[in-house]
Amino acid sequence: MTKPRRTAAPSTHRYPRTARLNESLREVIAEELIRIDDERLSMVAITAIDVDSEMNRAIVFYDSLIGPDGDDEIGAALADHRVRIQASVGRQVRAKKTPILSFKPDDAIRAAERIERVLRDKDTLPERPPEPELDDPAV
Repeated sequence: MTKPRRTAAPSTHRYPRTARLNESLREVIAEELIRIDDERLSMVAITAIDVDSEMNRAIVFYDSLIGPDGDDEIGAALADHRVRIQASVGRQVRAKKTPILSFKPDDAIRAAERIERVLRDKDTLPERPPEPELDDPAV
């Protein structure tokens, strides 16, 4: 007869391991971008990280003040420095393996900005109905 399997110890963490790794990677990569002396990366912000469930690959989402016009240049700069950034992640993040990084512009941020512009544009707002007159005794 085999022994029953031990139950897993309850986790003391409030959120899952991948979420913790995502946040750690975001912080390390953002700090490393500050250290890299490349003018193409001066206006880049790391907005999110998406690590796969096996922690083999990570997609790093970024945005910049330049907008979509600078995506090609920023993508090339990040690709040029990927090995250095990945080495920094390997040194600073305590994990069994370092995920392979790939970089993509954050389209969610840009979509939100477009929606906000549309909502703030006075030409897209419907016309308000006229206010009722206060002199009318029926009101």
